[in-house]
Amino acid sequence: MKILTSKFNTKHNTAPFSQIKLEDYKPAFIENISKAKAEIDAIITNSETPTFENTIEALDFSGENLDRLSSIFFNLNSAETSDEMQKIAQEVTPLLTEFGNDIALNEDLFKKVKYVYENKNNINLTTEQATLLEKKYKGFTRNGALLSEDKKVRLREIDTELAQLQLTFGENTLAETNNFELHITNETDLKGLPEGAKEAAADLAKSKEKTGWLFTLDFPSYMPFVTYIEKRELRKEMAISFGKKAFQNNEYNNEEITKKIVALRHERANLLGYETHAHFVLEERMAQNPTKVITFLNDILEKAKPAAKKEFEQLAAFAKELDGIEQLEKWDSAYYSEKLKQKLFNLDDEALKPYFKLENVLNGAFTIAEKLFGITFNEVIDIDKYHSDVQTFEVLDENKNLVAIFYTDFFPRKGKRNGAWMTSFKPQYIKDGNNERPHVSNVCNFTPPTATKPSLLTFNEVTTLFHEFGHGLHGMLANTTYPSLSGTSVFWDFVELPSQVMENWCYEPEALALFAKHYETGEIIPQTYVEKIKESASFLEGMATLRQLSFGLLDMEYHGKNQPIDNIKAFEKQAMGDTSLFPDVAENCMSVSFSHIFQGGYSSGYYSYKWAEVLDADAFAYFQENGIFNKEVATKFKENVLSKGGTEHPMTLYKNFRGQEPNADALLKRAGLLSKES
Repeated sequence: MKILTSKFNTKHNTAPFSQIKLEDYKPAFIENISKAKAEIDAIITNSETPTFENTIEALDFSGENLDRLSSIFFNLNSAETSDEMQKIAQEVTPLLTEFGNDIALNEDLFKKVKYVYENKNNINLTTEQATLLEKKYKGFTRNGALLSEDKKVRLREIDTELAQLQLTFGENTLAETNNFELHITNETDLKGLPEGAKEAAADLAKSKEKTGWLFTLDFPSYMPFVTYIEKRELRKEMAISFGKKAFQNNEYNNEEITKKIVALRHERANLLGYETHAHFVLEERMAQNPTKVITFLNDILEKAKPAAKKEFEQLAAFAKELDGIEQLEKWDSAYYSEKLKQKLFNLDDEALKPYFKLENVLNGAFTIAEKLFGITFNEVIDIDKYHSDVQTFEVLDENKNLVAIFYTDFFPRKGKRNGAWMTSFKPQYIKDGNNERPHVSNVCNFTPPTATKPSLLTFNEVTTLFHEFGHGLHGMLANTTYPSLSGTSVFWDFVELPSQVMENWCYEPEALALFAKHYETGEIIPQTYVEKIKESASFLEGMATLRQLSFGLLDMEYHGKNQPIDNIKAFEKQAMGDTSLFPDVAENCMSVSFSHIFQGGYSSGYYSYKWAEVLDADAFAYFQENGIFNKEVATKFKENVLSKGGTEHPMTLYKNFRGQEPNADALLKRAGLLSKES
């Protein structure tokens, strides 16, 4: 346990994963909470007049051991969990919630923070210090510091219940993903499936001592299946299974949990004086309020819908012409989209994969970061890992100073949740004259290598890698004083800018030439393929936009209106009505596995993907005007966005970089929606 309650005696103070035992966690949480409480008590009992240094700064640097332990434990609970670990999570989550509330609802501590806040005009604060003071003060008022005692008690109850409900929501979704297997023994059923996907399915079956081929709901298994399998009934079976996760009559059903989460979030917001949960959340976002978000989403919907309808009609006509399909269903979408893309652009995802060997793509991302920001990535083997799949890198600047430690974890496995994300094991901050550098991780679920082939990525996986790497750069290049303002600690609708802007380099010939090389011959990707990738970038973009908008509007329907929900399925169907193109599937409901908003931090924030797309399209247009590797523009982006974290309002940071507010036309133009509409 001792190893988790003090600074680590490791290279660069990295997490000593191999030395941690599961039984160490709970006692370590208890001890670190106790230490953090003592640090808070020291602030409260300090007899000196409250100052920025002895109150606000001391508060931000308190609980360092607890924060590190939490990041290690909860990161592993997402990437390398087990039944025992989930049990520990259920036990320690209420302790952490209680501790958080002990701080947020502590009257004596709030009085000191309030004193500094009310006297801020008499002290000389830097921009970053002024932001931190504002954040700390609002952190108290937005979390119940001004409530009466009985309401504080109720707030604590709500927070404890919400923390456990969200944890259970995620566990149920993971269990449903892990519990499904489609076992195929007749090879003719696999007609259309690429060899790589077939081999991976055979390897999975073999690993479970089964004959034939095994498919799961993990994306690298699921996506090739619904994209290429010719047998429509099998695609239907797979798609329906994917869509009914946590919507079945079993112990993992999330319907009641979803209703409870929504109701408790609204009750919490009402307690704090806000109309809805969305009003509470959006006060701390660039978008400011639900009306602005809904207007933003509907404006894009209005422009995208005509294009999406045309695309859907084109896809339906193509499916009818090709296979006599009378009604296009959801399980037909990926299959016929891929076939139509091949016909229109003569572009096959499978033909591209040999040019996107994972190691080459990762090195390409590293090379682009070096060209733009002057940093290099050196793999090291003397830093501890939590799984053999993980790679570790030292990130150095041009003077060979340490910038960050970077972990990558790219393949699916049991105990790892679906999807892709960036996270951190240690934040960046400056304390006692030392610039503590961050430890950042990218976790994905890419197509794993097989006995005969390395990991070859689809183009979608390539953009995913660059997306998460963009988040990673935001964390790695952080250069702020205070941990709570560092790296990705920014307004939620700004956090996707660095990630989404990095995806743009995947479409540029100059960038592709750096890494898109055939894994066997070393041949650089042919120019004709590059042109087709660019040409097809806006293929079915109207439909894709509607899909993204449907999730944002569903999120706002749950959280932007305080209304009773009798039936989750009916509620979802109504909320997504304006964006629906395919017939409804009665057995399916996406809300109950919508982990972004019911387990992760995206509640009232799913719109931020589209919001950030406006920012990223406008930002990349600036690069294009000056050259995609223009050092001056890259330095402005690094100094005004990547390094600044949440030290200033994001629109200020953006304008400092760009010289103007973002223009939405850049997104519509890039997506091909302006021309399609006209």
